[in-house]
Amino acid sequence: MALHTTRALQPSAQLFCSAGAAVVVSARRIRTAAPCVRDQAQSRSALTRQSLPSLAACPSTTSIRAARMSVMAAAAAGSKGRALLSVSDKSGLEELAKGLAAADYELVSTGGSAKAIEAAGVPVRKVEDLTGFPEMLDGRVKTLHPGVHGGILAIRSNPEHMAAIKQHDISTIDVVVVNLYPFRATVTKSPPPPFADGVENIDIGGPAMIRAAAKNHGDVTVVVDPADYAELLTQLTAGEVSEDFRKRMAWKAYQHTASYDSQVAEWLWGQVGGGEPAPEMSVPMKLAQGLRYGENPHQAAAFYTDGSLAEAGKGGIATAVQHHGKEMSYNNYLDADAAYSCCCDFKEPTCVIVKHTNPCGVATRDDLLEAYRLAVIADPVSAFGGIVAFNRPVDEKLARELREYRSPTDGETRMFYEIVVAPGYTPEGLEVLKGKSKALRILEAAPRPPSGRSLRQVAGGWLMQGADDLSPEDITFTVVSEKQPTEQQLSDLRFAWRCVKHVKSNAITVAKDNKLLGMGSGQPNRVKSTQIAMEKAGEDIKGAVLASDAFFPFSWGDSVEMACQAGVAAIAHPGGSIRDQDAIDCCNKYGVALVTTGVRHFKH
Repeated sequence: MALHTTRALQPSAQLFCSAGAAVVVSARRIRTAAPCVRDQAQSRSALTRQSLPSLAACPSTTSIRAARMSVMAAAAAGSKGRALLSVSDKSGLEELAKGLAAADYELVSTGGSAKAIEAAGVPVRKVEDLTGFPEMLDGRVKTLHPGVHGGILAIRSNPEHMAAIKQHDISTIDVVVVNLYPFRATVTKSPPPPFADGVENIDIGGPAMIRAAAKNHGDVTVVVDPADYAELLTQLTAGEVSEDFRKRMAWKAYQHTASYDSQVAEWLWGQVGGGEPAPEMSVPMKLAQGLRYGENPHQAAAFYTDGSLAEAGKGGIATAVQHHGKEMSYNNYLDADAAYSCCCDFKEPTCVIVKHTNPCGVATRDDLLEAYRLAVIADPVSAFGGIVAFNRPVDEKLARELREYRSPTDGETRMFYEIVVAPGYTPEGLEVLKGKSKALRILEAAPRPPSGRSLRQVAGGWLMQGADDLSPEDITFTVVSEKQPTEQQLSDLRFAWRCVKHVKSNAITVAKDNKLLGMGSGQPNRVKSTQIAMEKAGEDIKGAVLASDAFFPFSWGDSVEMACQAGVAAIAHPGGSIRDQDAIDCCNKYGVALVTTGVRHFKH
C-alpha cells in the first residue's frame, strides 16, 4: 500500500498509511504504527521530515508511491487542465463531460457522477487517485483532502503555494462542477423522513469544494448550475475563461451554498424551535422574472420565488403557469395574489373580482357562471380592468361568458380584465378564453388558501407573522342583541365575515344571499368605510347583513346607527370596545341582530 501524507482537517497531524496500518503524529501522542514504522518511533522527534526517508524500508510504500506519481504525471501530460465533476443533478452531465474531454481536459469524478461519465464512454479518473484514500464513513468523506482542496485553492501566481503542492505531489484543479444533495426535496416529502435521513442528506464535501473554488475564482472556474454548462464549454473551447464569467460563477456558487444552508437551518430550527421565531433567519429566493418596473415606471422591480421549506408544494400565484397574455407586472402579481387568496378561502364554488388588491365583487353559487355574473354586478365599474379569480376549473361555457359578457352599466361595453386565474381550464375553455384578448393574462395555479408566514419589509428590517387563516368555521358567532338572527342571516354573516378579512382596513362589507353587495376599504375612519359600502349596496341593503373587521368605537350617530337606519338586518363585529353596550342598545332600538366574533381581521 502506498505511503501518503495528509494534513486534512488537523494541521498538527500527519497520517502515514503503510501495509494497512497507520500512524498519526501530533503534539500529543502516537496512536498506532506499522511494525516497520513503530521501531523508528521511539520518540516524537524521531518522526520528523528528516526521518521520512527511512519509511522506504517498508516494502510496500516506495513502489506504490512512485506509481501514483507516475500516474499523475502521465495524466497531466498533454492536458490543458483538470476538471472535477461531482453532481447530484446529472442533467447535462454527459454533454458536459464530452465537451470537457474534447477541450482536452482531464476529468476527475466521484461515485455516481463517475459512473455516468464512464457510461457515456468518456475517460474519467476517480477522486481516490488524487487523495490515495477510498471513500469512507458511508460516503461522508470523499473529497475532504488536501489532494483535492490543495489543487483547488493553490494560487497559481504564488510561488510558495505552487512549491507546497509540488512538494506533496498535488496537481492543480482548474474547473469544479458541483451541485448538492437534494436536501429540500428529501425533507419536504410526505410523510416527512426520519430525522436521521434528513441529517444524512446534509452535504458536506460539496459545499466545501464549491466555496473553495469560488474563493480561488482567479484561477478556478466553479459551476453549480447545469444552465451554465454551455457557456463554460464555449469559453473553454475558445481557449480561456473570462474573468467576468469566473466572477459571476463565484457569486452564483456562494448563493447556491447560502440557499442550501438556509434550508438546512430552517429544517433544524423546525426540529428544535418549538414554534418560536428563529433568532436568526434567511430566506432563499430565486429570480423568477425581471419586471419592467415596480408599482410605477420609475421603480426597478423583479419577482422571486420563495425556496424555503415552508413553501414547498404550497401552490399559489408564485408557482402559477401562465397560458396566455402579456408578461406579468409588479401590480399584476399583487392583485392576482389578493384575488386568488380570497377566492381559495371559500370552499364552495366562488368567483372573486379584485381591483387594487381589494375584492370589489364576490359571489358563491353552485353554478360558477352565475357566481361570475353576480360578482360583476356588485361593482361593475370597479370590476372593469380588474382580476377575476375562480376556485374551480373554467369550462368552455364560462370562458365564453368571460369573453362576451357586457358591462351592466350600459349593456354594450364588453368587460375588460387584466388577469383570469383558476385552478384549471378545460382545453376548450382555454382556447375560447385566449380569443378574448392577446393581452389577457391567463393563469393556472394550485389552490392556496391563506396559510404559511408573511414577511413584510420596513425601513431597515422585516416584520414576520402567520397568515390570517381563521375562517368563519373556526369562530363562534355570539348573539348579544335581543333580536336573534335567522339561519339565513347567520349564513350571510359568515359570508360577509369571510369577505371582510380580505379587504384593507378600515373594512366594511355588506352582503346578502352569498354575494357581496358593497364594501368600503382603506379609509382612515370606519364611518367613511361604512358609508361607501352602503352606497355601493344601494337599495339592496335592506335585509342585508354588515360585517366590520374591527369593533365599533362609537354607535349612536355613527356606523352602527347609520347601518340600522339604512335597513341592515344583522351586524357582525369583533366586540371588545369599552362602548360595546352602546352598539347593543342601538341594535335593540332598531330591532337589528348583533353578533360578536371575538376575532379581529385588520389588514394593512
